[in-house]
Amino acid sequence: MIIDKPSVAILQHERTEPGGLLADYFGECGIDLLQLPLYETNEVPPLHATHLIILGGPMSVNDEREFPWLITEKQIIREWVVEGRPILGICLGAQLIASSFRAAVYPCKKELGWTSVNTTKNELFPELPGIFNVFQMHGETFDIPEAGMLVFRGEEVPNQAICIGSALGLQFHPELTLEMIQDWVSFLPLESRGSLLAQSRQYLPESEKICRMIADRFLTAPSRTFSWMKSAG
Repeated sequence: MIIDKPSVAILQHERTEPGGLLADYFGECGIDLLQLPLYETNEVPPLHATHLIILGGPMSVNDEREFPWLITEKQIIREWVVEGRPILGICLGAQLIASSFRAAVYPCKKELGWTSVNTTKNELFPELPGIFNVFQMHGETFDIPEAGMLVFRGEEVPNQAICIGSALGLQFHPELTLEMIQDWVSFLPLESRGSLLAQSRQYLPESEKICRMIADRFLTAPSRTFSWMKSAG
């Protein structure tokens, strides 16, 4: 249960990568939501919110010349972590968190579709299963920052989630709806697309529950002096 309602700013890098289930759930909870389309503004405005979500996108965190607002995002991440203000990064957002603390982000074997991840820190999310299925769409990965901690591990791409101070970064996409997945995989051949959508119908119910669990944990985090690692005991 959320006692003191937070306000959430969402940084969206691409039109086809909105907040999805997260934004829907925040709406159900009556959370004040500020959705910021960086793909339109090309700049990060002042963030008048207690909590921050940084979504995915097709660019690399290393593309600072082409997308100079990536520099601003990294600075914001560092400032928020110093102040202990809660951040949730997804895909590109997770890579931005890693890069903000001097961890390398680099190409990896591309993941597209459903894979399984293992929980490495059960005390951080005790309500989550030890192994669960997640949707992936990325071609880069990140090293773990010196002060960071691995939270979820994958087989093909090991570093699937990290936390550092008040920031939690997820390489996978818990926020996806079936409609978003249909849009994302529309370029695939018919047979491959059909198989992936069938898997999505099978795995999405559990994925939606996991998304809500993560969202609850995020929303109940204090707006100042918070640390994911300290909260894990």
